[in-house]
Amino acid sequence: MTMTRATRLRVTRTGTIAALLGAAVLAGFPIFWMVVSSFKTNSEVFESPPTLITENFSLDAYTAVFTDPTKLRFFVNSYVVAIAVTLLTLLVAILAAYAFSRYDFKMKGLLSIIIIGVQAVPPITLLIPYFTLIVALRLYDSYAGLILTYMVFTVPYAVIMMTGYFNTIPRELDEAVKVDGAGPLTALFRVIVPVAMPGIVSVGVYTFMIAWNEYLFALTLTRTEEMRTLPIGIQLLLGQANQEWAQLMSMSLLGMLPVLILFLFFQRHFIGGLTSGAVKS
Repeated sequence: MTMTRATRLRVTRTGTIAALLGAAVLAGFPIFWMVVSSFKTNSEVFESPPTLITENFSLDAYTAVFTDPTKLRFFVNSYVVAIAVTLLTLLVAILAAYAFSRYDFKMKGLLSIIIIGVQAVPPITLLIPYFTLIVALRLYDSYAGLILTYMVFTVPYAVIMMTGYFNTIPRELDEAVKVDGAGPLTALFRVIVPVAMPGIVSVGVYTFMIAWNEYLFALTLTRTEEMRTLPIGIQLLLGQANQEWAQLMSMSLLGMLPVLILFLFFQRHFIGGLTSGAVKS
């Protein structure tokens, strides 16, 4: 017995919905487990069999985080580094992308190849060279060392995306401002930047995510707890003598919130900006 077209559509739709629900459960369960575990005591986390819903709701893990100056310092360091990297990357990328988009100059093609090439290099291959360089410049265990290192990896991506986005903006806007006697920088910051705000927001959010979540260089280029960032601070909770899983879950949840809030708040600009920069570059 053959199925009718309407029956096939219902079966396909049902199968698609079931697959999406299954994927959502698989993706969301780790987050659910992290939230639930953060409100357990450390002893309850190790209970067997584990409980999905805690019977002894506890804020001990969050209290331990917010009352510990060292753990709060991890958050402060991550905020300082991530915000500084984002702002500086956007400033450099906007200026560079405007030049690539609007002007023809010597070695433009070579510079474009170098930017793309740097973006393609695996960061781990540069770990030892950057460690040596940062130590030689006396920037080891400092904000400046982390910020400059992170920008090496965020600026190329930002320039590529912003150049693609600026290419979608009509040149007539620049020329109209210049006719009135304004210079290139005035045209850029008063006309082009407001129009390109979706692209700038998308690049800014992505840059913040990279700097906020980076682990390898933060571990290598810092030594003291006063300069450790949040990913390192979370890892330090897993010691040889004890493992503070409840605090680890609470810090992970608190560390996830800034990126989640940024993405939700700028979701429309983020997706639209990435699409325009990627497709029309």
